[in-house]
Amino acid sequence: MGSYFFYKFKKMNKFKTLLLVLIIFSSCSEKKEVLVSDDKNQHPSLILTKQGVKNIRAQLGTIPVFDNTLKAVQEEIDAEIALGIETPIPKDYSGGYTHVRHKRNMIVLQKAGVLYQILNDEKYAKYAKDMLMQYEEMYKTLPLHPKTRSYARGKLFWQCLNDSNWLVYVSQAYDCIYNYLSEEERNKLETNLFKPFADHISIDNPQFYQRVHNHSTWGNAAVGMIGLVMNDQELIDRALYGIKDLKLDAKEKDDDGGFLNKDGKAGFLANIEEPFSPDGYYNEGPYYQRYAMYPFLVFAEGLHNVKPELKIFEYKKGVLLKSINALLNLSDADGDFFPLNDGQKGMSYYNDALVTAVDISYYFGKQDAGLLTIAKKQNKVLLDDSGLAVAVGIKNGKAEPFYKKSINLSDGPEGKQGGVAILRNQDMELIFKYASQGSSHGHYDKLSYSVYEKGDEVLQDYGLARFVNIEQKGGGNYLKENKTWAKQTIAHNTVTQNETSHYNGKYEIGSQNHPDLHYFSSANKNVQVSSAKVSNTYPGTDMQRTVAIIKDEDFEKPYVLDIMKVVSNKANQYDFPYYFLGQVLNTNFEYTHPKTLKPLGSKNGYQHLYIEGTGKSNKDNTKFSWLNKGKFYSLTTISDGKDEIFFTRIGANDPEFNLRREAAIMLRRKNIKNTIFVSAIEAHGSYSPVSESAVNSKSSIKELKMVLDTADYTAISITTIKGTTKLFITANTNASKEAKHTLKINNKKYTWVGSYDYK
Repeated sequence: MGSYFFYKFKKMNKFKTLLLVLIIFSSCSEKKEVLVSDDKNQHPSLILTKQGVKNIRAQLGTIPVFDNTLKAVQEEIDAEIALGIETPIPKDYSGGYTHVRHKRNMIVLQKAGVLYQILNDEKYAKYAKDMLMQYEEMYKTLPLHPKTRSYARGKLFWQCLNDSNWLVYVSQAYDCIYNYLSEEERNKLETNLFKPFADHISIDNPQFYQRVHNHSTWGNAAVGMIGLVMNDQELIDRALYGIKDLKLDAKEKDDDGGFLNKDGKAGFLANIEEPFSPDGYYNEGPYYQRYAMYPFLVFAEGLHNVKPELKIFEYKKGVLLKSINALLNLSDADGDFFPLNDGQKGMSYYNDALVTAVDISYYFGKQDAGLLTIAKKQNKVLLDDSGLAVAVGIKNGKAEPFYKKSINLSDGPEGKQGGVAILRNQDMELIFKYASQGSSHGHYDKLSYSVYEKGDEVLQDYGLARFVNIEQKGGGNYLKENKTWAKQTIAHNTVTQNETSHYNGKYEIGSQNHPDLHYFSSANKNVQVSSAKVSNTYPGTDMQRTVAIIKDEDFEKPYVLDIMKVVSNKANQYDFPYYFLGQVLNTNFEYTHPKTLKPLGSKNGYQHLYIEGTGKSNKDNTKFSWLNKGKFYSLTTISDGKDEIFFTRIGANDPEFNLRREAAIMLRRKNIKNTIFVSAIEAHGSYSPVSESAVNSKSSIKELKMVLDTADYTAISITTIKGTTKLFITANTNASKEAKHTLKINNKKYTWVGSYDYK
């Protein structure tokens, strides 16, 4: 062979000779570096770039956050290498050993590839190659996963969603070691593993792939990213636009009750266009927005690097980068995401997906210095070009505070399907949900809200009924109680009519309807207000809710004012719960305890509520106070002396103890057409178990009174124990910022401009 090549040398010019020598030496070297002439085919190019690797190597040891992240990852992967490679035959649901092992392998592969590039240490490339070859050998004969519960079964995992997770990560590993592998090895992996893998999660499972949903986003990204590495244009197009000339049954549903392909829209670009509002709100809620942000952003980064002509970060007016700011604003003071729709409590911006989001947003966005403060809190960065930029920014002292202010986030692709308002005043936060159904992860909770103080729940949203990746609890998947309890209206702080859920608990109806914003006002830092309407949750019934956080000198802390108007064409029963956390302190009404615990009802979530006490209002105001985490809270509601009062606790008809045993106080009004629920929630005082002292443990409100309620206006007076009285007036119809209002109440004239008045 050698003599043949050197014979050819004599026939070549100087340039060609040099090129061939390089090829010969490359083919013989242990590192197997392959010379690639086309810049677009240079590797790495997805997340890491060749220039980025050079920049990183040049600054190693000088950038603390980056260096510390690199050290932690190196220690992690060195430990994995020492343990050896294991690719077991799949058999488990989420949380089971084989599931966890393959999930771990995908992350390890990605990190090993990155380490190979940054450290230029062949052991990481060899480790990644050896593991990939084990997967290649197994996948050739691998049947469908033995667990049959999913609407789209995977092979490595019980569902195609997790298979897609795997390929998103592993495509990055393949990109990093691409030039380490021989052409024969690459052909083997692509022919027997990557191409069949991509085909399985797309062509073989169109019901999973061909839709607008977070599942499909992962699938699109997986197919597209491996397509970018393989330079396979058909796979890239399949990722961006969906499977060509494919139509699915628009009435078919997935495991969660969502439509598979109702509108015929599919592909990565459709998954950007449809779920995101112009404000960056994702219709499935922040928990699933966090989950989907990783494939959205890493695929977008790959497209930016390999296919810059697509201008992916400018698509839909830059909504991908805009959505990161929206998502960060959907978190409490501790960084935990509000559990809207199906949302697991405790998920926060410390999650690795948000490290990715923050770094990419900073690097490809406007270098928002506030993001650097979030990154400092996360205390780690991506080991790529974007992470380097963030680490350098932190090192150079560019970080500025990330301020969370009151914000209104519209829902729907054009921002016309309701939304979420977040009112913030000092340490108090109110999350007002008037959004659309939220696809299959939505709840029947229109005009519901939750309240936080400094990251602690005051009035809670239950979130989801699931123990993610705990095998002992339903294989780590959604529990049946998610449908029978968590999604139901009575599980939320809003009105339930006649013990039935909004839209009768029918996704088909809920997905066609949504509330509408009446107004949002945050210009006055002392009075933050939002109001929304909905007319179709129950036939013949209209609801309008106005919520405010008000800072007033007569109160220790800002308080919540809540006005819920209900107008119906017939008499109904209305239930209005307040899901508090903590210990009951006192009430201004008498109540009795049942000798035995019985459920509040038999269906629509009522079957899961024990009745722990019953009472009846006997005054113009019903008052209730509680203690939680050393802080006092008080609820004052306007009543007419006929309100039934229930103390309830979650947990009835729950033989497997899948639900949290949490409490509520609930108001019930029977046989009435129109009604209005008015309440105030105060945060006040503190209790120290060390000093055993209580400070300001009592409510500051002496009386809450409705002084006017018409179709056009509602006015509420708030009288304090100090004897001062304030009046809050909200415009129920004409609430524009420019609207001029003149109103006479109790012979006193009130004039103002805008949506509301408080004085």
